[in-house]
Amino acid sequence: RRNSSCSLTEEMDEIPFNRPYATGGELALIQDAMSRGHLAGDGFYTKRARQLLTDLTGGESVLLTTSCTHALEMTALLLRLGEGDEVIMPSFTFVSCANAFVLRGARPVFVDIKRKTHNIDESQIERAITDRTRAIVVVHYAGAGCEMDQIMAIAERHGVTVIEDNAHGLGGRIHGQTLGAMGAMSTLSFHETKNIQCGEGGALVLNRPEFVERAEIIREKGTNRSRFFRGQVDKYTWVDAGSSYLPSEVLAAFLVAQLERFDDIQSQRMHVWRTYSQELAQWADDSGFELPVYEPDVGHPAHIFWVLASDLEQRTRFIKHMAEFGVKCVFHYVPLHSSPMGQKYPTSGQLSVTDDVSSRLVRLPLFAGMRNSELEQILAAVQSFR
Repeated sequence: RRNSSCSLTEEMDEIPFNRPYATGGELALIQDAMSRGHLAGDGFYTKRARQLLTDLTGGESVLLTTSCTHALEMTALLLRLGEGDEVIMPSFTFVSCANAFVLRGARPVFVDIKRKTHNIDESQIERAITDRTRAIVVVHYAGAGCEMDQIMAIAERHGVTVIEDNAHGLGGRIHGQTLGAMGAMSTLSFHETKNIQCGEGGALVLNRPEFVERAEIIREKGTNRSRFFRGQVDKYTWVDAGSSYLPSEVLAAFLVAQLERFDDIQSQRMHVWRTYSQELAQWADDSGFELPVYEPDVGHPAHIFWVLASDLEQRTRFIKHMAEFGVKCVFHYVPLHSSPMGQKYPTSGQLSVTDDVSSRLVRLPLFAGMRNSELEQILAAVQSFR
């Protein structure tokens, strides 16, 4: 666009915060799925996607779902959560993380996050545990892993289950361990804003074999249909509570095209992330912003590049400034504990870091397929902000 106040360039393209990336192979696989005459799910492409995801995550079993939200709902059903049960989680996360358990009658208990990674503060978890605590949900924010060794030790001491919300972290690692492979189960998102996407979709990764058969039943509307198709029963019927969490073969085929190019997609995103990190370091020091800096053993998948302004007023000016130069930047979560619904549920201690980070954080555009000219435009716009 043309902007008379713009000193960077006379003509600028509008750069969105996210542009869903297509590998170029999606339509061919969708057409192949159609030619196979089976579109309702759990066909050839569902099986292929499950295998690719199992290879990436190392899970005991991976089940595709229609969303990460539904995968989280399945975890609540698998744990048979109900009235009076409590689930510890960060407040700095998406609403699905709480809704999945609230729908079963359980109560979220919100815990503060760490300033450096924006992950749940493991030092605050133990004091939030009561005799009603059934699970701890960790969210690997931006794909930078939580301190899972310490969290798993806490969970074992108190006999509670750990669920990893790994919507940001497919392919990520911490201390040499794969994100999503350490808790009893984990969830993935394939929403169009994620590194690997099919528009809308998700997966449930099961790391304990005792959950697998019942998860198949829950996902298939509470029936033992999967056992029927394996020839283990002569008919299938309603055997448990469940719902329709199974995506179609069309979405699975799209997802396979993405997963087969996983390394290429990750390489493109990592190039953008590292360029931001290197080129904006001096600007951040000069302008009072903070950039993400992770420990060497945190292998994040370049899902988010965030910057922290000095305060809310500076963040507001920064977002407006970027928009004037054709770049869409966005903040992130409104803390759940401060929302109208979230105020009904308990917090553990003061969530001061959560409140502070949520008021200062802003995310830069980050997507595979970003052109060099777009990356240069973003950098120039950021560096012109004082």
